Amino acid sequence: MTDIPITTRAARTDDRPFLVEANAAMARETEGKALDAGVLARGVAGVFADPRRGHYRIAERAGTHVGCLLVTTEWSDWRDGDWWWIQSVYVVPGARRTGVFRALHADLERAARATPGVVGLRLYVEHANHGAQATYASLGMHDAGYRMLETLF
Repeated sequence: MTDIPITTRAARTDDRPFLVEANAAMARETEGKALDAGVLARGVAGVFADPRRGHYRIAERAGTHVGCLLVTTEWSDWRDGDWWWIQSVYVVPGARRTGVFRALHADLERAARATPGVVGLRLYVEHANHGAQATYASLGMHDAGYRMLETLF
């Protein structure tokens, strides 16, 4: 399977079932959470309904989905530009450690650098997800020195 090249592209509405499935699998695998399928499906559809919410990227091998991610933006007054946040990263189990995220990241970084006003890429990762942290570090990403806090409604 690793001999077949990885292609990346913008997600289309017909990718929604895969995006819902990938998000549900990621939540189960990384946080042990079972997401409400209806809420998740509406959330994914909401990205397509309003581009200000973000955009998805898809990775494929021979026309088969092997990974995805969501990009959202955050305005930085300190930098007078937008951070692109990488979220909802998922690579199907059989395609892990084969360059799928590396391809998605390279595609996204090219797009970000070519988009006026984008100041960089950011993501958050679970404290215990050491494999993902090593992958991100290998791509030049580093700990930004912040802790994430939240109030959930």
